[in-house]
Amino acid sequence: MRLLVLLTLFGVLLLDAGDALQIQCYQCEEMKQNDCSTPEYIVNCTVNVQDMCQKEVLVKPDGIHYRKSCASSGACLIASSGYQQFCTGRLNSVCISCCNTPLCNGPRRKRPIPSAAMFSPQMNRPLLLFLTFFLLLLALSPVT
Repeated sequence: MRLLVLLTLFGVLLLDAGDALQIQCYQCEEMKQNDCSTPEYIVNCTVNVQDMCQKEVLVKPDGIHYRKSCASSGACLIASSGYQQFCTGRLNSVCISCCNTPLCNGPRRKRPIPSAAMFSPQMNRPLLLFLTFFLLLLALSPVT
């Protein structure tokens, strides 16, 4: 029984260690008409470094331009807050937004209805950690 509990614990810890996910974002420079939200502009961001997607919307005399890229959360959040005062929607406006789900810097999509098929271990991480520690306590407690 203890061997089963320890093997389960080991498996959970391995699952938890594999959480380094690589996000995908759209990447383009100075595109007009938001047309860089197509498959050829999808890139894999650097694992454990670029954990967000960034989208810049610039209003210029010849129209609206878009820049999209991968970004680190720190750099993106600093840039978006620093340019917040320039995000007016008028000429020379610059709006920067950050997001952390795959391809989130593309066009807005309707939200899908959550289902059991969309389950991922990250969604229930607190429960997973609780169960891990509970199993560890069971494995280490003396048998009477």
